[in-house]
Amino acid sequence: MTYLSRIRINPLRAHSRTLLANPRAMHAAVTGGITSTPQDERILWRLDADNPHRPHLYVLTQSKPDWTHLIESAGWPDADGEHAAIRDYTPLLSQIAAGREFAFRLTASPIQNTHQPIKPTPAQASHLANGTPGTRPRGLRMGHRTAASQLHWFLTRTEKWGFTIPASRTDQPAPGLETTTQPAPDENQPWNPNPAREVRITERRRHSFTKNSKSPRVTFHTATFEGRLHVTDPAAFTDRLLSGIGPSKAYGCGLLTLAPLTGQKG
Repeated sequence: MTYLSRIRINPLRAHSRTLLANPRAMHAAVTGGITSTPQDERILWRLDADNPHRPHLYVLTQSKPDWTHLIESAGWPDADGEHAAIRDYTPLLSQIAAGREFAFRLTASPIQNTHQPIKPTPAQASHLANGTPGTRPRGLRMGHRTAASQLHWFLTRTEKWGFTIPASRTDQPAPGLETTTQPAPDENQPWNPNPAREVRITERRRHSFTKNSKSPRVTFHTATFEGRLHVTDPAAFTDRLLSGIGPSKAYGCGLLTLAPLTGQKG
């Protein structure tokens, strides 16, 4: 069975500030709520901080979790209301069908493999220069940094994930709505393809932290996508819901959540 949890985080508490600032610390807190052996669990999570005064943590787990430790150390244990909502995911999965449309949200880490980074670090330059003679060195996995390239990454992959993004229903493209019918954009050039699609980036962030004093710094870029999607392949789409989209899943990326569209039955 699969469960989707939503936990209220109190940003005024000291431990909360640590969790909100460091994806590695939040990952540890999330795995602490799993009652089974964490290594056996496939966990997805996402931090939504649209309202910085009331951030919410969403977690998808295979076993029913216990978030008591998070509520006591980083939540609102003395406040009224539901501190941690835990819902069976089965009813939502049963609604997945070809042609069905949903509102969605996804925080992902768009990446590319390249042999020509714009500003390579010394280590990256050394890697590219010191490959095995006669063979091309393995490309570097680097994050897309501009909104245009992040949207391009997302929109050119949705079909293999089992869905498409419908064209915008507005007469004039609303701010932030984009699509791609052109080659991948240059990271340094403006990109404004047409027609518009029902998706926009609501937040973009650069994350950088160390795992410990001896480890190298972990750095990655994220983008939060929101909009409307149209299911084309229920099996592939369900797989993405359960296993996530893109890299950096341990650090809060990949969880695709859905909401019903106004006026849609089911």
